[in-house]
Amino acid sequence: MEHLHGTYNLELVILSYIIASVASYAALDLAGRVSQASGMARNVWLTCGAVSMGLGIWSMHFVGMLAFVLPTQVSYSTGKVVLSVLLAIVASGVALNIAGRQSGRISKLIIAGLLMTAGISSMHYVGMAAMSTPVTYEPGRVVLSILIAALASFAALWLMFFFRYHQSRHTWVYKMGSGLIMGIGISGMHYTGMSAAHFHHSHGSMISSGMQIEPGILAYLIASGTFIALGLTLFGIFINQRMSQKDRRIHENEQWYQALYHNHSDAIISVNKEGIVKGINAAVTTITGYPEKGVMERSIDEIAQQIDIEWISEFDSIDWDDHGLEQEQTHYMAKMRDIQGELLDLSIVVVPVVIDGRHVGSHILIKDITEEKQAQENIRHQALHDPLTGLPNRRKLDDVLALTIQASEEKGDSFAVMVMDIDRFKMINDSLGHSVGDIFLREVSSRIMKAIEASDPMAMENVMLARMGGDEFTLVVTDDQATEVRVAELAKQIVEAIQLPYRLKENDFYVTASIGIAMYPDHGVGVDSLLKHADSAMYEVKKNGKNGFQFYTAQLDSELYERIELEGYLRKALERDEMVLYYQPQIRTEDSRMIGVEALIRWNHPLKGLLAPNVFIPLAEETGMIYEIGNWTLREACRQMKLWHASGGPLIPVSVNLSSQQFHQSNLVEQVKNALLETGLDARYLELEITESMMMDAAVSTAILNELTALGVKISLDDFGTGYSSLSYLKHFPIHKLKIDRSFVTDITESHSDQAIVATIISMAQNLKMEVIAEGIETKGQLDILMQNDCREIQGYYFSRPLPASEVEHDFFVPLRLQGNGTPPVSS
Repeated sequence: MEHLHGTYNLELVILSYIIASVASYAALDLAGRVSQASGMARNVWLTCGAVSMGLGIWSMHFVGMLAFVLPTQVSYSTGKVVLSVLLAIVASGVALNIAGRQSGRISKLIIAGLLMTAGISSMHYVGMAAMSTPVTYEPGRVVLSILIAALASFAALWLMFFFRYHQSRHTWVYKMGSGLIMGIGISGMHYTGMSAAHFHHSHGSMISSGMQIEPGILAYLIASGTFIALGLTLFGIFINQRMSQKDRRIHENEQWYQALYHNHSDAIISVNKEGIVKGINAAVTTITGYPEKGVMERSIDEIAQQIDIEWISEFDSIDWDDHGLEQEQTHYMAKMRDIQGELLDLSIVVVPVVIDGRHVGSHILIKDITEEKQAQENIRHQALHDPLTGLPNRRKLDDVLALTIQASEEKGDSFAVMVMDIDRFKMINDSLGHSVGDIFLREVSSRIMKAIEASDPMAMENVMLARMGGDEFTLVVTDDQATEVRVAELAKQIVEAIQLPYRLKENDFYVTASIGIAMYPDHGVGVDSLLKHADSAMYEVKKNGKNGFQFYTAQLDSELYERIELEGYLRKALERDEMVLYYQPQIRTEDSRMIGVEALIRWNHPLKGLLAPNVFIPLAEETGMIYEIGNWTLREACRQMKLWHASGGPLIPVSVNLSSQQFHQSNLVEQVKNALLETGLDARYLELEITESMMMDAAVSTAILNELTALGVKISLDDFGTGYSSLSYLKHFPIHKLKIDRSFVTDITESHSDQAIVATIISMAQNLKMEVIAEGIETKGQLDILMQNDCREIQGYYFSRPLPASEVEHDFFVPLRLQGNGTPPVSS
């Protein structure tokens, strides 16, 4: 059989490569499209894609065969050509089907690659067999062409998967490059197969059923048809992608909306124009407890009537088909009970749904604001109530007073404002500490509340108790209890309740209450005037001995003004050198000799003249000026006694009173040291007088007294027998002298009880190795009884009133110097 030699038409070879590249690019795009489709759409895309891709691959193969020109006429078997086309389509379908799956195992991909290889190889060699010219093959090159087909198949599958999962704005460039590479592979497989073929002369007649068209024209016709088919395919992919992107955006927006709708923490109820519920989210059931099946397809108005709901804001029935709903959302506040019966605070917003300018329904957004409301109420309660006692504070009191004044003015009623201050609270707070002071204030509040409750069955509605701060309380008494008689009864009950003992730190403590009362409208018609006048009345009670109550009178205004004026002068008294010390001699009974002096402060007021300490010392304690005045008194007394010593004596001590605040100041010991160093007075000639009330906190008091004693200073317990402290203090504290209070001496000549008490105190002091001195002796009878009970030291007007330093020196120091018979000893 004679071997035929042919040549290649270069134009058709290039054309075949272009067809292969375009078909490859289309295959990569088709794989992505198939992977995104599902159901019937996927099957349509898979079929169309397989046909388009298969025709492209077959066209490349057939044009490549037509590019090979033999020196004889060649015809083709139509049946075999059709079979080769079908094989290409099947191979393409297998590739697209596998590449378009969402997931696949490696084994399936290998099988797909092998099937695709078999399909392409079969297509090629079936197509070769369609030629009328006999063909023989070189086995080696046939195997090589099949391997190239396999390589191209696996590469195509891998690229299809790669581009499906790696999308970017430059993907089309990568696909184009990949298509060119796949085109080389497919063309390589074809021309390697062609090189394996040997063509021979045919000795039979031509097959009449074969195609008899000129090869070049046929090649271009096939190529044109293929390009048109692939172009339509790519155009369809482009249009479909644009539509798919739009659909995908719509779907994504829908998913975003659904995610927001169903996962929103607020309950959402969707109703149509008739008010029929068309949808709810899970929060509806979470908040209200009502299940979806009990709400869906029911009228929202019908549901609202069946549940326990109370509208807080103004509410009219909503017309769900109202065109006004198109304009803006409406907001409501309501309370309702959920399915478990718990009361909920709700914020409800009705939002219209408008589509294409047409109102189609509404969303009802329901937010559970129960916790938010509770938090707001807590904040409001904290802003209007005292954190220590839980009582209303000053801000709340002002609001209540303003409302009460308004209501009383409209009705013509009267009411009372009671301002109360706890006497001696500062002493408890300073000596026992703030934590004990807080416990004490809570107990005081409780007692006042109990007294109010006991005063009238309706007292809790008629009386409001507020804490103004510190130890000051205010009551507002209204309605039936707001008469002067009933207000006075209430004040009396509170005073009696407050004066009962308080058990603090294992000891009983006693305090009293001072109450000032102002009546509306007689004593004021404004908040400030009522509080001011009640305050004035309260200070009048304090001035008159405390532990009581008093109604406001016009006279108290002038007294309050005087008090304010006095405070202004007091603040400048020290810098103007208006404070002076008077001294009262302390006398030894056996020989009437002066053995010491007590320093007593006086204020030489520029307008009022000489003022006693009871006029300005309480004011100094209240304003905090007591520290400066007390330290000045200490230095001045030490200076004067050192001067008397330097002038010839006698060498006697000076006694200085300490206030409670001064005793508890952190630098008391340092102040005493400085006073002694500055003046040069020996510490043993200084006595500090304290009261029993200063020693309530034993631990603190013991530390202070021990430090003072270590300096050499003597401690005298003043007003002994009038306080509420334990006698055990005498055993544990470093006290050197007891001072019998004048209240036991005043009636000692007539009261056997006072005589017994004084005798007991003197005997006890002597047995404890303490000195004892009685104060307030004004008569010979008082002196005789004290001497009969072996009281060896006395002080009072019987021997001398308090005198200025010059007069004391003239009347007592100079005579003792002239006697020259020694200086009275000072016990160490």
